[in-house]
Amino acid sequence: MIELAAQDPTIRIIMLLGVFGMVAGLSLLALFYGNRRLAVRGQLEKLAPTGIMLGARPGAAGTESLRTREGQTAWTKLAEAVERAGLNLTDTKSERLTSLLRQAGYPSPAAPRIFTLIRLAMIFALPVLYVLLAFSGEDPPSFLRVYLMGSLLALLGLYLPNLYIRARADRRKEAIINGFPDCLDLMLVCVESGLGLEAAMDRVGREMVKSHPLVAELLMITVLQLRAGSTRDEAFRKLAEASAVDEIRAFTTLIIQSDKLGTSVASTLRVYAAEMRERRQMRAEEKAHRLPVLISIPLVACMLPTMIGTLMLPAAVLMVRKIFPMMTGG
Repeated sequence: MIELAAQDPTIRIIMLLGVFGMVAGLSLLALFYGNRRLAVRGQLEKLAPTGIMLGARPGAAGTESLRTREGQTAWTKLAEAVERAGLNLTDTKSERLTSLLRQAGYPSPAAPRIFTLIRLAMIFALPVLYVLLAFSGEDPPSFLRVYLMGSLLALLGLYLPNLYIRARADRRKEAIINGFPDCLDLMLVCVESGLGLEAAMDRVGREMVKSHPLVAELLMITVLQLRAGSTRDEAFRKLAEASAVDEIRAFTTLIIQSDKLGTSVASTLRVYAAEMRERRQMRAEEKAHRLPVLISIPLVACMLPTMIGTLMLPAAVLMVRKIFPMMTGG
């Protein structure tokens, strides 16, 4: 049987699928018996009238808020179903992952679990897709090639979501940095015209919804927190944490200090707006100065060999036709 499997690729695939199904079945059976206690605990929590018994957390049956119900997307329900099945989706570095996801624009509490679920799904989905595509042709690849490519695709599925989240966080940070100087200019105009800081932020947030939506979202969240009863110090610190941008952190620190010391908010905004405009101009100049270095790479790799060939080809033809025969006595 082993010799037949080694010679026939179809039988080898059937045996591998059988081994995979056996291992998967045993794993599911172990998870089923391990989750009996969790199932009993869940039934007891459902029997509790107010969700207070058994240390139920907020969001359980009987204590679910409207925001929690509205935030129950399909991915959230899928992550909860996977966790109820016995697979823990909590990351070991949950605080760091939560901060990174917030920087990328995913502030939902269920975002880390959904992110972990997507990573696990891609680890298995990419190798399985490669195996199906590889063995669907007439000439199937060798077992070693399938193993190596499956391992590489599994590593790619593990790290590809991280790269996407970091790239999205960098793009969001760049958009906030580019739009914040315009926000400060508008806030300065509003404050000098007689509006308070909260009213100025509300007005600027409404005006910048289409031009700079990320900055407008941060301002409106801060305004809602101030209206809800938060102190100015607390609201601006949360603004700095939500933005994760050094310029906004410095701005919130200046506003908090000017509020405590009693200095003019208009003068603070004027000075910091001028500084932000200078920084934006310096970043643009830095990118402009980097262009010659970046252009030299395709110039050397693509255009220089063509130019050298064009200039050297006539001389090479002349040497082959006249100089080489003269040197050989022809």
